[in-house]
Amino acid sequence: MGLIKEYLQFLKEEKKWWLIPLIIILLIVGAVFLFLETPLGALIYPLF
Repeated sequence: MGLIKEYLQFLKEEKKWWLIPLIIILLIVGAVFLFLETPLGALIYPLF
């Protein structure tokens, strides 16, 4: 939790709000790859 707090403080101080969508997209892509590696991936394959 401290890492997230420190990251948000960095964004506030450096005025780099454009990084937030980039991080969100990277998290979504990572979650998709994680699901594709598990048995839940069989449920996701028809969507792609």
